[in-house]
This record gives sequence, structure tokens and C-alpha cells, in this order.
Amino acid sequence: MSQTHETDTCEVLVVRNLNVAFRQQDAPEVQAVRQLSFSLRRGETLAIVGESGSGKSVTALALMRLLDAASSEVNSEGLWLRRRNRQVIALNEQTDAEMRRVRGADLAMIFQEPMTSLNPVLPSASRLPNPCACTGGWGAKSAARGEKDARSGAYSRAEEMLSRYPHQLSGGMRQRVMIAMALSCRPAVLIADEPTTALDVTIRAQILQLIAVLQKEMAMGVIFITHDMGVVADIADRVLVMYRGEAVETGSVEEIFRSPQHPYTQSLLAAVPRLGRCVAGSAAPFSAAGPAAGGERNARYGSRRRADPAGA
Repeated sequence: MSQTHETDTCEVLVVRNLNVAFRQQDAPEVQAVRQLSFSLRRGETLAIVGESGSGKSVTALALMRLLDAASSEVNSEGLWLRRRNRQVIALNEQTDAEMRRVRGADLAMIFQEPMTSLNPVLPSASRLPNPCACTGGWGAKSAARGEKDARSGAYSRAEEMLSRYPHQLSGGMRQRVMIAMALSCRPAVLIADEPTTALDVTIRAQILQLIAVLQKEMAMGVIFITHDMGVVADIADRVLVMYRGEAVETGSVEEIFRSPQHPYTQSLLAAVPRLGRCVAGSAAPFSAAGPAAGGERNARYGSRRRADPAGA
């Protein structure tokens, strides 16, 4: 049974001590995310940054309840989502049927690779009604309004692009279709998993601007997953830095960029490309088979933190 209660804040998502582990045959389990805590407010953009394998995408899939239960184990002290109708539910207590009603209507995701997320034998437009069709919280009028917003607001020449098949679209066009799908039901929270990967600079700027405009119109919270610190500086309000499945630092964009406290955050910022400069990385190589224990991590980077994410 879902848990329903009201909170005194405008937080739309609260995560408390999230842990994700993957079971392996004839091998120790892999702890992909450990003791992760954060919150997201309405209209806020939280950037989750870190190198590949740090647990960013796994965190997103755990929130969406899309991890394979047969090979993974997810537990937490609480995953609370404030729906558009102001009801607060515990995501970790929802049944599969209840989660199908939540996805799209209240919690949506732009996946990392649009080509693998779109059906290659169907026109792009055929995907738009699907999120609204499987949710029951808004009704026909709101669903129609969401689809209209997705078609007209997502990009110019919308009808022409939506009539095409995925292989007929460029990377930027496919990403716009994914954005239209994710926002067609006007969700309370949007998770964008590296939506600008493999896009050129011009298209990347257009995608970022599009997400920002639609976020403002819909007053939704956005979790933006990326390893590009330049993008973070452009679009985020707060930053959460992950390393080997743990949150090592969190703070506002200004705090993180002007005075990073954790050595790993300092390494990420030092690695941002600059003309005429080459920087060698100092981070320990990530090993999925053996995540760094606290002592090992502190030996490499020290133990400084701006704030304990558990208190976020």
C-alpha cells in the first residue's frame, strides 16, 4: 500500500540512504550505489556528476524502478515523490501496477541513448500518446494538452519530424523526440540521463535551452546526469558529486565551482578542457568488481566534505 502524507516544504523528491547492489554468479556482489541521499525542489535543477561507472545512471534507474529485480537488490530508508496532485508517495512501496501509473505522469526520464529507446519500425509520433495512455492521474483533457505541448513546444517543424522513423532523424532530432515523450504528461520530476552525449556544440546548446524553457513552463524539478562540468555550470542550481557509488560532495553551483572541498571534485574541475593545457587525471581507476572502501577513498582523496549529503 502506498504511503501518503503531506510535507511542509516544496520538495518534490527525497531520497534517503539509497543502496543498489548487483548479484553475480560465482562472484561477490557489486555495490553500485551506497548510502546515497539527496532532495529536489520544485523548479530546481540538480546535477549529478561523476566519471563513467560512478553510479549516476544506476541511481536514475533505481528511482524509476526499472532495474531487473532478479539480478539487483535495491533498498533505502525512503524514496518519496510529490505527485502533481500534491499527494506524496513512497516509490519503494509502490506495486508494479502503481509504478506504471507514476511513470510518465509524475516521474519521467530521458534515456541516455535515444536510438536504442525508440522503436525502429514505428514513426516517432506513435510514441507520444503512450505515457498518457498508461497513466490515470490527469484525464483526457490534460493528456491532450500535454501531447500538444510536446508537439508544438519541443521543437520547430514538429509534425514533419514526428512523421519520420528514428533512422531518418539526426541525433539532435531523436533527442527532441525523447524530450517530447518524457514531457507529454507534464511530470513533476524529470530525470535527464546525459541527454547531450554525442551531440555537437550547437545542438547541445539547443537541447539545454529547450529543457530549461520547458522546465520553467511546467515548474518541474530536474535531475540532470552528466560528466560534463561545462554543462553543469550552464544549467544547474545544485550539484551532487558521485565517486564509486557514493556522494562525496554536494553544494550550490557557485560553491562547487568556486571552492570545491573534496579532492575528487577538484580533480573533475581541473580536468575541464582548456586551450593550451593538458591535465593528467589523479583519480584511481574505477573497478566494478571492487568499489573503493571508505578508507581507500580517503587515502586517495582525503576526507573533506562541504556538507554531508545525508542531511540534504
